[in-house]
Amino acid sequence: MPLRAAIASVALLLASSSHADSAARRDSAAGPSEGALLPARRPAYCTKPGAVLPGAEVLLADSVHLVRGRRVGLLTNHTGVDRCGRRTVDLLVATPGVEVVALFAPEHGLTGAARGGAVIRSGRDSASGVRVVSLYGERQAPTAAMLRDVDVLLYDVQDVGARAYTFVWTMALAMRAAGEAGKPVLVLDRPNPIRADRVGGGLIEPRFRTITGLHPVLIRYGLTPGELARWLVGAGHVRATVGVVPMRGYRRSQWYDETGIPWVAPSPNIREAETALLYPGLVFFEATNVSEGRGTARPLRAVGASWLDDAPDAARELNALGLPGVRFSATRRAVRAGEKFGGRTIPMLDVVVTDRDRVEPVATGAHLLRIVQRRHAERVRFQARGLEELAGSRAFREALTAPGAAEDSRARMDALLSAWDDEAVAFQRATQPYWLYPP
Repeated sequence: MPLRAAIASVALLLASSSHADSAARRDSAAGPSEGALLPARRPAYCTKPGAVLPGAEVLLADSVHLVRGRRVGLLTNHTGVDRCGRRTVDLLVATPGVEVVALFAPEHGLTGAARGGAVIRSGRDSASGVRVVSLYGERQAPTAAMLRDVDVLLYDVQDVGARAYTFVWTMALAMRAAGEAGKPVLVLDRPNPIRADRVGGGLIEPRFRTITGLHPVLIRYGLTPGELARWLVGAGHVRATVGVVPMRGYRRSQWYDETGIPWVAPSPNIREAETALLYPGLVFFEATNVSEGRGTARPLRAVGASWLDDAPDAARELNALGLPGVRFSATRRAVRAGEKFGGRTIPMLDVVVTDRDRVEPVATGAHLLRIVQRRHAERVRFQARGLEELAGSRAFREALTAPGAAEDSRARMDALLSAWDDEAVAFQRATQPYWLYPP
């Protein structure tokens, strides 16, 4: 969809806000409200060079009419910044005629510093003075009372392009809550850091859906947040009125470092975009007693255990598979206290990306876990449902644990990966009508 057409559709979406219309008339008649910044004090538009403008910058540069005169709720975190590093919430607060009345934060909190899975309390943002409601704690979606004074709910969070990452599911739950409350949602779009034209893994069965996968999307789903929101509504999974402010200059085949947007680690353990690339497969280890590298210098890019003394042999076996775009090496790493094997130095397998354009992260993680499990079947333990919730079905556990020779083990896993490839092709075809960007 062309940018102008997308913006026009968003404007139509928001045009029915009666409070906004009356507020806009009051503003035009009475001038700036008490405490509002005058136009001359509004932060300057970011002029930092870059090929791509995120949706938040597009909104503030030439589409601020979509929120002017409206009471705004903003679901965001520390990744909601412009290319100059300024927070979207601060830019909105400084914009005449825009009233930010509520902030909502996903997993890891508004600052992104909280540990994964940690329950986060609500509070107040010290910089803007706006109340912050945590959507990763006692509740996972705004209540009707929280949205009562909101005219439009904005979403501005950088995702990693993997189903197991909770941010887009917080978005989906907020969309549903907004729909039930009769409030429109506006997604300020951001890049898929591991390319929006690449997909992988299978779908998730209804019985295994949680906050790490609420709807039938792939493990590596190949959409931007805005495109995913459009598909969720268009395919009937979420009932809500949703618009998207698209990025300017973005192409679906771009890696994050090709966009010119500075990288902001979306969570403490995804420190580089390369980690995001491996995450769709390395995340499987979170459902095991094997370290996924948390507490080391290579979180989600290495795995290990105190009993993995055959790491050099395992690395050679993995490299012999010829998995595209990666190689494996054995090492030993100290693990920080509080993590698996914390306070100890353990044998580990590093996953090294040699050609990111060829990496198949789901297959990489699947075969890595297969070989570790086959070599140490008596030691590897799986969470009761954790593996199914991450992989999407029980078939992955069955492929890992069925008895047989090494050749049989690989054949079973390759058969499952082939079936997942078929699901990926079908999903990509089904989502194509909701794409916003050229190849």
